[in-house]
Amino acid sequence: MDLSVVTREAVLKAIAECDELGRRRFLDHYGFDPARQYFLYHDGLYYDSKAIVGVAYRYVTGRPLTADEFSGGRQTVVRLLGRLGFDVVNDEPVSPRRRLIEILETLRIASTADGPARHQPITLLWAFGRAVHRRPRLAPWRGVHAELRGLMREYGQPSSRPTPEFPIIALAHTDLWELYGHIGAVPAAHGKPISWLEEQDPHCGLNTWVYELITSNGSALTEAVAALGERFFEGALPDALLREVGLSQTKRTVTSPAARPSHLETYLRLCRAIEAAEERGDHDRTSTTAREQPVRSSAAVKAVLIRSAGQCESPLCTGQPNDTNKNGDPLLEVDHVHDRAMWGRDHPIQMIALCPNCHAVKTRGRTGEHLREILLSEARARHATWVSPA
Repeated sequence: MDLSVVTREAVLKAIAECDELGRRRFLDHYGFDPARQYFLYHDGLYYDSKAIVGVAYRYVTGRPLTADEFSGGRQTVVRLLGRLGFDVVNDEPVSPRRRLIEILETLRIASTADGPARHQPITLLWAFGRAVHRRPRLAPWRGVHAELRGLMREYGQPSSRPTPEFPIIALAHTDLWELYGHIGAVPAAHGKPISWLEEQDPHCGLNTWVYELITSNGSALTEAVAALGERFFEGALPDALLREVGLSQTKRTVTSPAARPSHLETYLRLCRAIEAAEERGDHDRTSTTAREQPVRSSAAVKAVLIRSAGQCESPLCTGQPNDTNKNGDPLLEVDHVHDRAMWGRDHPIQMIALCPNCHAVKTRGRTGEHLREILLSEARARHATWVSPA
């Protein structure tokens, strides 16, 4: 069977179909067994690589491949997906916590006359502090530049100049960091990247999976902060730096609501209940009020609100209202990125908590369609971090 006809676009369509149906229904519908060895990793989630390729074939030729028509091994599916720019992992996926620590332990260390340069760890600690306090994940470069310059001047090595442009660009070439809103490729960290940043003024911050891990897993945050202290600060981060970036609690226990184990347990329990209802076909039913419409899962709404910890989940939120509703709860609206009225999946993987401002942009704004794509990726990555093994 010639798999070379499968394109990257076709694979992305198969991934989207799997997200829409759910893994079990997707595999059952096309007659594939769950993967045992090779998993396609995309946007924080793992997929059954052979099934995805078999269904992707349909988007090119008009019919899917059956499981017995091709091999799912290294020389076929793995090679194809690699050629198309996808990551394929062997055996058990690495947990987000372990993945974060491994990246931190292998960050490239620049040398100064006083020891290892501290610009990257200061940038990451600043971003961790934003995550703990549920500030927007991404922020405009010009504002970031002003905040980081002060921190680097105070806590960087004496022989280092306060130049946030270098760690911002260097981190953008790792899986920890995101630059959004720029045109063209991100330049190399050497040279004069500040000119590019001033011209583009991109939004920048932690990648979704890192942000959500920091907000939902106190032990991961504590371990990450300790790893940065060990590598860049001779084993001990200055208390004043931790206070200034909002991480003074990390030496004890991070107390953000999402970090409490009961919230994680509740989120997982609700997701299991949602998926059991999907298996029974409950979400294919309709209810009739003035018109017939798909039923909506209250468990899915509860799960998304737990995950949000009371803050808008749009990475581009410019300001959530400070007011609350009459019950004292944050002004948030749980939205289906793919509309439930059009049979979008009723699952946190494609649902997101939005403040009224971001909800209006997504629903009625000129840039709403583009924002919808961003929110879908955000919801998928946040959900993936919560359900991944610790």
